[in-house]
Amino acid sequence: MYRPGACRTADRACSRLRGMTLIELMVAVAIVSILVSIAVPSYALFMKKSRRGDTESTLLDIAQREQQYLIDARAYARDAATLNTTIPAVVSAYYTIQICRTTVPCTAPGGTPPTFAVIATPIAGTAQAGDYTLTLDSTGAKTPTSVR
Repeated sequence: MYRPGACRTADRACSRLRGMTLIELMVAVAIVSILVSIAVPSYALFMKKSRRGDTESTLLDIAQREQQYLIDARAYARDAATLNTTIPAVVSAYYTIQICRTTVPCTAPGGTPPTFAVIATPIAGTAQAGDYTLTLDSTGAKTPTSVR
């Protein structure tokens, strides 16, 4: 006799409506953990590259402002404050930006014509700690040259 809402335990169609078995749950958890183990390192690498790109953009902006400052003052600026610019928080949280009025490494200013170098050094203890030191000089030369 059929009654609505009542099922016998021997009925297979009725038992499938009760929920997932422990094996099905363990398989679902295993699949999710595999996907997470692949996705998290890829995401971390993507974020590292993204922060590096932000820093490269900041270096290019500083270099452009340095060239404009050279036209106006006939010398390169010593720091970002002289250029009326600030380092974005997303960059300053992971890199130390240094402006040298010489080539890399920073030495006493001088030489003809005037030169400058902008150096971005990753800050130890951050997600960028193992990343490259980025440089850009007055000739437009960047190091490292082939980082993606």
